Amino acid sequence: MSVLLITLLVTVNGYSSPGVDDDDVFDEVSITLNVQRVGSSEVSAIIRDQVVYLPVKEVFDFLKIKNTPSAGNDSITGYFMDAKASFTIDKLNNRVRYWDKIFTLKPGDIIKTSAGLYLRSDYFGSVFGLDCNFNFRSLSVTLISKIELPAIREMQQEEMRRNIIRLKGERKADTIIKRSFPLFHLGTLDWAVTNIKETVSRSRTRMSLNLGAILAGGETNIYLNYNDQIPFDLKQQYYRWRYVNNDNNFLRQVTAGNIFVQPTSSVYGAINGVQFTNTPTTFRRSFGSYRLSNTTKPGWMVELYVNNVLVNYARADASGFYSFDVPLVYGNSAVKLKFYGPWGEEQTQEQNIGIPFNFLPVNQFEYNLTAGIINDDTKSKFSRLSLNYGLNNHVTIGGGMEYNSSVTSGTNMPFVNTSIRLGNNLLVSGEYTYGVKLKGILNYHLPSNLQFEANYIQYEKGQTAIKPGQKSFNNYLTEKKAVLSLPIRGKKFSAFTRLSFNELALTNMKYTTAEFLISAIYLGMNSNFTTSAVYSDPKHPLIYSNLSNTFRLPKGIRLTPQVQYEHTSSSFSMLKCEVEKNLFNKGFLNLSYEKNIAHKTSYMGIGIRYNFSFAQASTSVSQNANITSFVQSARGSLLYNDKSNKLIVDNQTNIGRGGLIIIPFLDLNNNGRRDAGEPKVAGLKLRVNGGRIKHNKDSTISVSSLEAYNNYYLEFNRNSFDNVAWQLLKPTYSVTIEPNHFKEIEVPVNIVGEVSGMVYLKDKKTQSGLGRIIINIFRDTTLLTRILSEPDGFFTFMGLQPGNYTATVDSAQLSKLNMESTPSVKFTISDSKDGDVKDGLQFICQQVNGPRTRSAKIMDMTKDSDGDGVPDYRDKELITPASCFPVDKDGVGDCTHKLIKK
Repeated sequence: MSVLLITLLVTVNGYSSPGVDDDDVFDEVSITLNVQRVGSSEVSAIIRDQVVYLPVKEVFDFLKIKNTPSAGNDSITGYFMDAKASFTIDKLNNRVRYWDKIFTLKPGDIIKTSAGLYLRSDYFGSVFGLDCNFNFRSLSVTLISKIELPAIREMQQEEMRRNIIRLKGERKADTIIKRSFPLFHLGTLDWAVTNIKETVSRSRTRMSLNLGAILAGGETNIYLNYNDQIPFDLKQQYYRWRYVNNDNNFLRQVTAGNIFVQPTSSVYGAINGVQFTNTPTTFRRSFGSYRLSNTTKPGWMVELYVNNVLVNYARADASGFYSFDVPLVYGNSAVKLKFYGPWGEEQTQEQNIGIPFNFLPVNQFEYNLTAGIINDDTKSKFSRLSLNYGLNNHVTIGGGMEYNSSVTSGTNMPFVNTSIRLGNNLLVSGEYTYGVKLKGILNYHLPSNLQFEANYIQYEKGQTAIKPGQKSFNNYLTEKKAVLSLPIRGKKFSAFTRLSFNELALTNMKYTTAEFLISAIYLGMNSNFTTSAVYSDPKHPLIYSNLSNTFRLPKGIRLTPQVQYEHTSSSFSMLKCEVEKNLFNKGFLNLSYEKNIAHKTSYMGIGIRYNFSFAQASTSVSQNANITSFVQSARGSLLYNDKSNKLIVDNQTNIGRGGLIIIPFLDLNNNGRRDAGEPKVAGLKLRVNGGRIKHNKDSTISVSSLEAYNNYYLEFNRNSFDNVAWQLLKPTYSVTIEPNHFKEIEVPVNIVGEVSGMVYLKDKKTQSGLGRIIINIFRDTTLLTRILSEPDGFFTFMGLQPGNYTATVDSAQLSKLNMESTPSVKFTISDSKDGDVKDGLQFICQQVNGPRTRSAKIMDMTKDSDGDGVPDYRDKELITPASCFPVDKDGVGDCTHKLIKK
């Protein structure tokens, strides 16, 4: 039935289009062109006897094939990617030349209209290898290419460029907002309270108060801790001021207070001092990855940060194991792990966790200078200078000096180091510290993801810089480590296997451990099986295995049973089971039971945690032997916005982080600034690469928990509002986050107008819509946009700001088509809150030399009987001028009729 309706519609609408040089009646319609791996596009086409003719220029433009029409649209020339693969589609000679082959076409295989040349679809396949399958029912053509199309190659290259831009963080935005350096701003306060009451002792209370501010343009954080069981101790209080300017290549960071450093000597206390470096805080990805794995508590969420940039996250499995492929980065970067427990616990391991390979780009130099006092009993003086230089793309060299006044074997410790990349999969790192140690690391990554790492450290005899403990009389001799790991991935199954060996030799003992681990996920079930062996000379080895599973049950219940078996005693040593259930997606209920068979003890516990908007609160009770414990805790955060003078509450920690307050407003005067009387607008949709988004009742949007000093890419949805006249002219922003501060961003919502009209083709008798015509819109003398008319001649455009405009048909296109148009049309978009619409614009186009009739179309315009290069109908030797001027009823000169009769 649908085919009959289409056929009837085509039959009723059949016509001979004005400006077409073929006799037969045909139908010019809009069809869908589908190209595998490229996409689809609406193109105009001609249908004659259910055979489709495709517009050569439109198709080749969509496929990114180079093509150039002739001035009179009688031919098209171009090439496929390679200039040697040239082609010419020639209407006058009715042939196609591609490479060195010439394809002779039948009459009617090419149709010429005022819009260009249409080629019968089967020639796209037989000549160019572009097989076209026409579906008359759906009015669509599916194009399958036998060669790699330029459009596909361009898409692949564009995808590669986008991937590189994502990795480097270099996405371009319409608006860039850099950070400011205020003199003073108090913005963040984190608080936490914990009370523990046991039946055999009095209650204990711990409190922490963390203040975040900006002082003299630098991030200022103060960490205050209180425990009612011990006197107030300054050693337990921490503070740090850090000034960051990543645009200053010579000095990017200055830090004062409690500083983080990667010392060679053993430091058993915080270092109070200053630090200078030109290492940026931004994340700079290099190549490859380094596998980092460890254990925490089961089910905890672990986040991995490199230079304060969240690069990955994972949930610890049923036994607490987690693993990351840490991207190798340029420079000595801080790797930070954050642990989040099911009860709102939060732990941070902020240190140089030890990516042992320090690569720099070629000819790039970085330094780090630290000096201060170690907060220990002797108040030791400490300083360290490290220098690194990128010798080439495969080798980075470095060196420096460390000073520690408490090291009796030598306070001055010069060192040298290097990192070498051999091929794409082998990394080697070496370090030598005079009088202390010699260290070497080898990391080999196979294409199958099998990774092998070997680590060897030889300590100098008698050195006291590195010791197992602060008051230990034992000392290190050698340290050996080997790890073999392999991730396995399938459609429904993924696993991680690791075999590790460690040997630590001290002055009077040797400590050896080995471990084999398998962590797997199958159909939502998480399992972990670990076998460990511990051998400490001269004692007997301890070998035990641990099996744990996590099952996800209906109603949001998670069940985790765990069992431990000791091979030395051939018995089970521990049984444990934990049940956890989500509560309204805002909290957890937890039940746990543990039986320690070896020590003949048991443990039972029940607890609940709930996340309010302003805080996280939890309470639990547990029974261990004859001791009952009650624990209550709460934590939250207060954020201050100085511009709006508002206090914001949050249930997450925010110290050292930043946020955004986004204010969308209706830009009534289109000046890009929020003036008095311009109201806020609701409904703006936002995507941002990080943080937590909250839509407020006052139409603003707050984004919190953003890492300081990082650039975040904000992308607003252009179609956020119900009123189509409200649009965003600049929908993307790049914002640098400031620590302990909410930055306000005003987003103008512009009011735009719409213009529409028709383009007609006129001859002596008829007037019809003309498609594929370019209309230029000018404001003063500036070209704002170009509009292409639809197949029926209609055109429309939405996006004009209030003002005066001029619309005109593109003169260059008219020249190629040998046509002329009515003069330009002036119109005005008025200033209205709901937008303005200007419709009814009309452009009349017609052939410069008048329309051609069917008699003229029959004539062979290229016939040259005497071979003098002049067509017969213009040759004075064959036709007398007098007989050429009279024009009969059909509009063709009598001289032309004489030639036709011949």
